[in-house]
Amino acid sequence: MAKKPATTNLKNAFYAQSGGVTAVINASACGVIETARKHSDKIGKVYAGQNGIIGALQEELIDTSKETPRAIAGLRHTPSGAFGSCRYKLKSLEHNRAEYERLIEVFKAHNIGYFFYNGGGDSADTCLKISQLSKSMRYPIQAIHVPKTVDNDLPITDNCPGFGSVAKYIAVSTREASFDVASMCATSTKVFVLEVMGRHAGWIAAAGGLATDENCDLPIIILFPEVKFNQTKFLALVKEKVKQYGYVSIVVSEGVQDRSGKFLADAGTTDAFGHAQLGGVAPVIANLVRAKLGYKYHWAVADYLQRSARHIASKNDVDQAYAMGKAAVELAIAGENSVMPTVVRKSNKPYKWTIGKAKLSRVANVEKMMPANFISKDGFGITQKCRDYLAPLIKGEDYPPYKNGMPVYVTLKKKLVKKKLKDEFIVK
Repeated sequence: MAKKPATTNLKNAFYAQSGGVTAVINASACGVIETARKHSDKIGKVYAGQNGIIGALQEELIDTSKETPRAIAGLRHTPSGAFGSCRYKLKSLEHNRAEYERLIEVFKAHNIGYFFYNGGGDSADTCLKISQLSKSMRYPIQAIHVPKTVDNDLPITDNCPGFGSVAKYIAVSTREASFDVASMCATSTKVFVLEVMGRHAGWIAAAGGLATDENCDLPIIILFPEVKFNQTKFLALVKEKVKQYGYVSIVVSEGVQDRSGKFLADAGTTDAFGHAQLGGVAPVIANLVRAKLGYKYHWAVADYLQRSARHIASKNDVDQAYAMGKAAVELAIAGENSVMPTVVRKSNKPYKWTIGKAKLSRVANVEKMMPANFISKDGFGITQKCRDYLAPLIKGEDYPPYKNGMPVYVTLKKKLVKKKLKDEFIVK
């Protein structure tokens, strides 16, 4: 019996990472690439954008087929964005048609029919716009958004890959720092302030509440973006905690606002997406405590450490990040377009979850805030309902391999595909 001829002219895929990276975004990349390779009869090559969507606009495409299976597998335990990320939001088709025409030119030149965009809310919006190209510009593209955000603020999905590991890092760091302060509070520091990410949603700050439990009683105060900062109540609680415990640890979200709605740390500038640039709220809170109560303090900003700490990643988070990448490819193969795979929670104890999907029209430009019933009545802590939600997300250890005391991470070759278009595109 004659062999069936190999499928020719398969559509290639384009994968890109967007926005702030996480400890597990590469696990999603691993899921996308490994799954696409298993379906080589339906998807040709997987090209990755060098520095996100900018890679597509500038025709800087990384040929992932040049990477060994071992290197791709190693992405699962490697933090940050292996292909480079960017903060770049496509404008509407009406406002900047040239960008979209450029994308079509690049996709056509490289026979790309699948688009996988790994990012948060702004990335979902970009992915939605690209999915609409098939109608408005008559070029078929199946655009699938792969969820990622440490802020955990994407709607519909139970949680976002990247968040569980940040939550674990903040919970552990808050507990360890609290032990440190407790040992010195009699003659030294009485207040420790830890600033965490979270512009509008306080999910990461809430994770600091996991530092204390029935077996570990610690004085923790949390400042959420969802709760307007009340200086009088805050200072009274700080004084009460110090009197009772001798010290207090404060976890403050970067997006905390005063009663007028102004960020306490507003630097007066904006970022690439037009968001207010925040200049650091930890010293603001620490200096307030010193000025009003006279307590000696120390403060720290978790900053990049919280989102890059792969050495302490949550296993559940790693597993879900990979699953979202895998599901994105499977959805594309099934003919889906303009959707995002989601995490669907089935139960807390035991923790069970499965994969669902959501239309991008319901995801783009929608932020999921902390529910009111997740924040304690006084506005400075978390409820049992919040604890039940958060606890499974930080569970499990998935350590990277170590050598000579250091974690071993993958560095890819990142071989660029030869450009086929003559003109260059300048990203402004």
